[in-house]
Amino acid sequence: MAELWQLGALELADRIRTKEVSSREVLEAHLARVGECNGALNAIVRLLTDEARTAADAADAAVAAGARLGRLHGVPCTVKENIDLAGTPTTQGVTALAYAVATIDAPTVERMRAAGAIPFARTNLPDFGLRVHTDSQLHGPTRNPWNPDVTAGGSSGGEGAAIASGMSPIGLGNDIGGSLRNPAHCCGISSLKPTVGVIPMATVVPPEDMTLSSQLMVVEGPMARRVADVRAGLEILAGQHWRDPRSVTAMLTDSAPGERLRIAVLTDPPGGSTDPGIAGAIRSIADLLADAGHDVVDATPPNYGRTVDLWRMLMIDDIRAQKDLLPLVLGPDALALLTMFDESSGPTLIPDTHLMHAERYALMRQWAAFHQEYPVLLSPTWAQQAFAPGADLDPDTGVEMMTDTIRPVLPSNLLGTPSVVTPAGVVDGLPVGVQVMGDRFTDLRCLTVAAEIESLVGTITPIDPITS
Repeated sequence: MAELWQLGALELADRIRTKEVSSREVLEAHLARVGECNGALNAIVRLLTDEARTAADAADAAVAAGARLGRLHGVPCTVKENIDLAGTPTTQGVTALAYAVATIDAPTVERMRAAGAIPFARTNLPDFGLRVHTDSQLHGPTRNPWNPDVTAGGSSGGEGAAIASGMSPIGLGNDIGGSLRNPAHCCGISSLKPTVGVIPMATVVPPEDMTLSSQLMVVEGPMARRVADVRAGLEILAGQHWRDPRSVTAMLTDSAPGERLRIAVLTDPPGGSTDPGIAGAIRSIADLLADAGHDVVDATPPNYGRTVDLWRMLMIDDIRAQKDLLPLVLGPDALALLTMFDESSGPTLIPDTHLMHAERYALMRQWAAFHQEYPVLLSPTWAQQAFAPGADLDPDTGVEMMTDTIRPVLPSNLLGTPSVVTPAGVVDGLPVGVQVMGDRFTDLRCLTVAAEIESLVGTITPIDPITS
């Protein structure tokens, strides 16, 4: 019989609901797993043991009383440390915010609690989430459970490593440059970057108001080992919230039961090189879906490379606007990376910001037209295998390596579209994520296709961490 820490979030909720196991037993199993694994991984940076035990006992009392139970009643969950969780600091991974205690929950935490989930731990991230390798000024590096000599991804790398190693069944992260999907690829789990506005986000820790690139691109979303749990996370988290003026209550498009789709596959995204093993893994997934009856066609969306260019323009525009403030809060590694990113971008990327946003709108329109013919696009998540910690800081090759590696995740950020990552398998001892992309508000369809892939490939986590 599987250990409790090996089970998915929905399965745990079912067992708690039917009194097969108590919420307290589930929590203690995950706390014990943290004790076994976190010393090697440094994924969890704060435990909320007493509060979580009190909540678990209350959850068990509710079951005994026959109360109405939420979707994740009694299930422990983790929360990235740049998402407000009342009574704990939203540190952003920097010492300047080590004691910036949030007075109320973020909307996503509020909704997880309403569904019965029990936040029991906070997870690591790089300084202000501004790196695709997780190493924070405040807490140090998170290590990949598959291989400590490669990155766990970022910026939600603490979540990725915690979930992959069985320390947590489900968690919350966020994404402006692949930060929900990068760790999913590196650690072998599943995640959803939702359509912008579908899942609300807000903070009470300054700065409360988003810069332009964040308004257009940043999202929060669920991470888990199983696609069904990610889907449940979306259903719990989605919907308008007054604290996020971008948020909407949207009718999300799904596939019809048994529907066969026209699926575009892009094994080697334009603009750089792709590891042959990763390209081969994506091709294998495409072949499996074709064998299952889908119409799978090699196709490239219009102006793919330009979406990556414009993402970079939006990001550097905001970074330069805050250039005088960043040295006051960032650690030396994060500051060095941003300086290299700035310098490599040239003095001006585009002479007229208005034209940049007009071009972004044109790309959104062009990709929407592409998705009329191909409702789903399969691609790599990263074009290269997980890199060695610190490789992104190399003054000669770091920025080019990083941009080349992460370029497949960036179109969804620029365009505000949904993207699901789920494991495609293992290549050279490391997990490879396949990215399922779609048009705006087709989040459920992307999840349905990802679930079909999971049914064909299987899950590859949780795993015991490899320490040497």
